[in-house]
Amino acid sequence: MTNFTHINKKGIPKMVNVFEKKITKRTAIAKAMMFLGTEIISNFKNEEFITKKGPVFQTAIIAGIQGVKKTSELIPMCHPLLINGIDIDIQIVDSENIEVFCEVTIEGKTGVEMEALTGVNITCLTIYDMCKSINQKMVIKEVRLVAKTGGKSEIKNG
Repeated sequence: MTNFTHINKKGIPKMVNVFEKKITKRTAIAKAMMFLGTEIISNFKNEEFITKKGPVFQTAIIAGIQGVKKTSELIPMCHPLLINGIDIDIQIVDSENIEVFCEVTIEGKTGVEMEALTGVNITCLTIYDMCKSINQKMVIKEVRLVAKTGGKSEIKNG
């Protein structure tokens, strides 16, 4: 049991103590693919679609940013972080699919992978919510961490 960083010697959950870690610049980029279908994508003009709920991508980006900032409230063992920057990008890939990227940057003692993954998921969920009146066959898929810098390990998954 003691090999797990979030379990104490008694086998009880704990938050990792990052006191001894160095402050470094840390970034994480998460990506999701999302199937919207041609019925929804065909409504987009100039990379945006205005529904009765407002502009889809702009609203989803704001929601994703809020999600990043609230990650420690949603995931029990995540430390509250002072976020330096959040950049969310949504791209229409083809007549049915979009890609969503979320990059989070901090100077801190712990990574921001969970924040980037939360941001990309909340962005996609907001797109789903805003477009569900047209079609509920949307699929959020292939959510993954594509890059991480700072800390002990670095990841570059493309």
